[in-house]
Amino acid sequence: MARRKRTQADGTTTFEHPLTSRYASAEMLAIWSPAARYGTWRRIWLALAEAQRELELPIKQTQIAAMKRALDDIDFDAVARYERETRHDVMAHIHAFGDAAPAARGVIHLGATSMDVVDNADLVLMRRALALLKERLLDVVAALAEFCEQYADLPTLGFTHLQPAQLTTVGKRACLWLADLVSVVEQVERVHDGLKCRGLRGATGTQASFLQLLGSAAKVRRLEKIFTEKLGFDACYPVCGQTYSRLVDIDALGVLAGFAAATQKICNDIRLLSMLKEIDEPFGGKQVGSSAMPYKRNPMRSERATGLARYLISLSTSPAMTLGAQMFERTLDDSSNKRLVVPEAFLTADALAVLLHNVLGGLVVYPAQIAARVNAELPFIATEEILVQATAAGGDRQMLHEKLRQHSQAAGARVKQDGAANDLVERLRADAAFAGVNWRKTLDARQYVGLAPQQTREYLRKCVRPMLAKRKAGARRPPELHV
Repeated sequence: MARRKRTQADGTTTFEHPLTSRYASAEMLAIWSPAARYGTWRRIWLALAEAQRELELPIKQTQIAAMKRALDDIDFDAVARYERETRHDVMAHIHAFGDAAPAARGVIHLGATSMDVVDNADLVLMRRALALLKERLLDVVAALAEFCEQYADLPTLGFTHLQPAQLTTVGKRACLWLADLVSVVEQVERVHDGLKCRGLRGATGTQASFLQLLGSAAKVRRLEKIFTEKLGFDACYPVCGQTYSRLVDIDALGVLAGFAAATQKICNDIRLLSMLKEIDEPFGGKQVGSSAMPYKRNPMRSERATGLARYLISLSTSPAMTLGAQMFERTLDDSSNKRLVVPEAFLTADALAVLLHNVLGGLVVYPAQIAARVNAELPFIATEEILVQATAAGGDRQMLHEKLRQHSQAAGARVKQDGAANDLVERLRADAAFAGVNWRKTLDARQYVGLAPQQTREYLRKCVRPMLAKRKAGARRPPELHV
């Protein structure tokens, strides 16, 4: 569809999508731009004509050359005029391409239906977008891996049910985030590598028009193979109606939704840690946290990310509804929805990846504040170790357990009711029943983190660094149109 003219040069009197003006990167915007979309349509028409010429249909080399010269010479004003007349975007672009390459006018779109162009182009654009998103995600993984390594040994208070639990380490907690992101990278790669060409199937998927043109099934298969290779695909979906199954879109946007959910979890954790004054996201030297409260240092990037993630998750529900609404070989109610949902989903995922890299690459950790919270809870966490040592020193386990219960309850009440410091250790030190406890060893937080440091470094060694090394080796470059 042609772009509509703004009523003012600066665009202040017309709606401008925030994904375009505020959030998505120039690279992802370029992939879904009108120039890229309709330039891809023209390259598909060229690939079709070249494949047909190889099958000895009456297409001249001069016509091929004319199409090549006009690939990016798109007159969007002319397209808009044609679309107003025809009420059909593909026909409008066929006419405009014919105007730009008049020698080829008679062979453009020969034997094809609209989805031979539109669906194949959408798959090409989706593959490019997935390749870019994967690179963005690998940047995020690399930044977070460094953070995990740096803080693998730093004890921190773990929470279950948002209540203090056993200790973990700052690096291990971040490793939970990292594992989700690594899984997202793998899923993005799976979808990218699994995308196939829709192929040349005609109006209902039977290839009847191409059979009529070429006269034999073998030639139709050969035509589609040449065409598919020119688009950079290895294979076509084996069957389709007029469109490829919208299950493909469900799968792709489902992976993007998974990334959104993982991002929301990460950024919510960061927001909570910021509230606890343990970790902050980056904050600019002149950044303003609040117009009314100058002291505030709000986690606005993480908040923005959770809002964008919520939007992306909502977008991912549309492809399933679209597939369910399709009837017989194809109905047009997919088009308007798909035109909005698929690009916006990729633009939002791109914005999230850029934002997440910024946040995770600049996290500020406050070890003293983390240690203060650990120390406030450590006496409670250490009660099991205290019980073991006191029993080993000759005490009665059941009597010791009851004393620990009483002292813990009293210390807890003091903290909650009086707002005072946790004095459990002082209470136990004053009780002769616990004289055999090695308090220096008992109150060393590092002995309560279990295998968190080892788990973190093992995961980095076995799962993350090989993925990043593969990237550095230049593996899996995204294919392009071979025309």
